[in-house]
Amino acid sequence: VAAILVRPQWSRSRIAATRILGGGVAGLLILVAAILLRDHWGRTAARLGMLFALSGAAHAITGSPSVCGQVGPWTLPLVMLSTGGNVAFWLFASALFEDGFKPRPIHAVIWTVVVIVGSIQGLVLAPTGSPYAVYVAGALTLETLFFVGLASGQILAARADDLVEPRRRLRLQVVATAAGYIALRALSDLSGVRQAFPAAASLIDALALALVAAVVALALLSLRGGEAMFGQAATPRPVSAPQDAEAAKALDHAMRIDRAYRQDGLTIGVLATQLSLTEHRLRRLINQDLGWRNFNAFLNSWRIAEAKAALADPTQAEVPILTIALDAGFASLGPFNRAFKADTGLTPTEYRRAESEIGEA
Repeated sequence: VAAILVRPQWSRSRIAATRILGGGVAGLLILVAAILLRDHWGRTAARLGMLFALSGAAHAITGSPSVCGQVGPWTLPLVMLSTGGNVAFWLFASALFEDGFKPRPIHAVIWTVVVIVGSIQGLVLAPTGSPYAVYVAGALTLETLFFVGLASGQILAARADDLVEPRRRLRLQVVATAAGYIALRALSDLSGVRQAFPAAASLIDALALALVAAVVALALLSLRGGEAMFGQAATPRPVSAPQDAEAAKALDHAMRIDRAYRQDGLTIGVLATQLSLTEHRLRRLINQDLGWRNFNAFLNSWRIAEAKAALADPTQAEVPILTIALDAGFASLGPFNRAFKADTGLTPTEYRRAESEIGEA
């Protein structure tokens, strides 16, 4: 491969190698999409992962020297899938790391705008040599970096609270690999490498995408990997005889008596230190014994329980809802309102009014 890249007289070999790699990558990613369709179609993360896999396959095909720049009815869906891949990756990462994530209409709007602009660039501006092509190409490169940044930020923000250890490892591996590929491709565009050495850049592109495809395929072809990534959210449950009884007793005392959930910025590492436990032991207890997949959701369950008791207490009828939220450990009213409604189906005001009516009856 190194010889192919550095010897200009071997341009036909570069093109042939790029075609072979591109075809193999496209086939592998289509296989990944088929596995997701067969085994995990009912889950949001799997459907978004399928969209991302198909976007990668379309990118491998449209990036081939024999296809790149061609305009025709059959290339339009491929170009659309390819240009929407960055948004699909961002949504895929969101669904992987955020339990209960649901795409909203604004996400469809963002994907559509990126697809329209990218399709015009790939099918009209670039092939005709329009003077606007260079500016649109630069904007699309920045768009790539933007969505990679969003996805990477979500990875870093959500990983600490994730209690499912296999999911933490597999998801980070898959998403980080894909993010690295997209970022490197964008940087090659910004630096001019792609324009100066198009054949070599296409081959490197295919090699990088092959690595992404291999990582995703290995994770998904493993039954355990698929379950870790796309498994159903566990239902939190009380356990009468947890496997780690000593740790469970210490945790219950910290939550029920000390009200540790009220602490500002409490992390699982800080709580583990306070309980004289290793972080791994505490993660295993909360996840495997108590059924929680996310540490912040576990804390919020205690906070909401305290808030519900306060809102139902007639002696606190005049206490502002903001005060109740802050006392329970929430940092602000917005997150409290969202978490409370997700748990009860009612806003705090509606819940207080309903409890008041029950008390009067």
